[in-house]
Amino acid sequence: MAPAQHRPLILTQGDPAGIGPEIALKAWLARDAQGLPPFAIATDSQFLGRIAARLGVTAPLAAVEPEEAAAAFSTALPVLVGCAPVDAEPGTPSPATAAGTIASIDRAVELVHAGRAAAVVTNPIAKSVLYEAGFRHPGHTEYLAALAARFWGGPEPRPVMMLWSETLAVVPVTIHIPLSAVPAALTTELIIETAQITARDLRERFGVRNPRLALSGLNPHAGENGALGIEDDAVVRPAVEALRAEGLDVRGPLPADTMFHARARAAYDVAICMYHDQALIPIKALAFDDGVNVTLGLPFVRTSPDHGTAFDIAGTGVARPDSLIAALRLAGRLTA
Repeated sequence: MAPAQHRPLILTQGDPAGIGPEIALKAWLARDAQGLPPFAIATDSQFLGRIAARLGVTAPLAAVEPEEAAAAFSTALPVLVGCAPVDAEPGTPSPATAAGTIASIDRAVELVHAGRAAAVVTNPIAKSVLYEAGFRHPGHTEYLAALAARFWGGPEPRPVMMLWSETLAVVPVTIHIPLSAVPAALTTELIIETAQITARDLRERFGVRNPRLALSGLNPHAGENGALGIEDDAVVRPAVEALRAEGLDVRGPLPADTMFHARARAAYDVAICMYHDQALIPIKALAFDDGVNVTLGLPFVRTSPDHGTAFDIAGTGVARPDSLIAALRLAGRLTA
């Protein structure tokens, strides 16, 4: 295992036809102004050099082993040696690049498991592109859980998605399912498990000694005592009571429409919401450029920009690195 000061963050390449390469270059250029911890990107250095030339970005690249990244970081963007060649055109996704995208993720997790890297920061992928190439996992997060089981052993951990910013942190209990499927998918047990994982990682990784959790209701006005739906009293409230019985600081179910103004946010550390948009709309309204996707429940730290591949602007030079910078900074903080 490498000494802590020599363990960099590993940034995956993401879909190479997206904005990942561009924002990686821009993040490195902002390293001093943003106080970024050393990171290395797992991609083809020749491909990254071509992208830099296309964008007119002056960013020296250094081919390194992970242990060499910290020393190189001040003068060059470290690129891991041994990565597969990449042939991609910005804005033109292709299933032919899927193997390299997956290999980059695999290598990042493997290096953290081996003690040669501190954490994984993932550039955005396009699931539809991976599906065309035969990818069998529902998404990025589920694949990381499978890798955790592969490298650390045991059953796959239950990953929990948290969107974090200095302004607001949110966790959706149900994620990428149709809104019509949420009531059937939402169970008291699922809410309890999600809250337990969230509280544990807030304590162990974020250093929040006594996490304050605010649980939203599912229905308008948290069900209005059953007048607007039974799920809040039948499903959410029992979860709140069970979590309180464990000694957790939990409030709810709360009306979602009054949870996110400034005074309300001051009363909790994270809002646990019942479905995707209930959680993501407020954080993207309040922290669109610097929100970070953090995966809780894994045996390693994983952060990611809170945006997609943005194929429509890839290669044009206009992509902003703010969210990636925030993801790198948070990963550094969580592994410091």
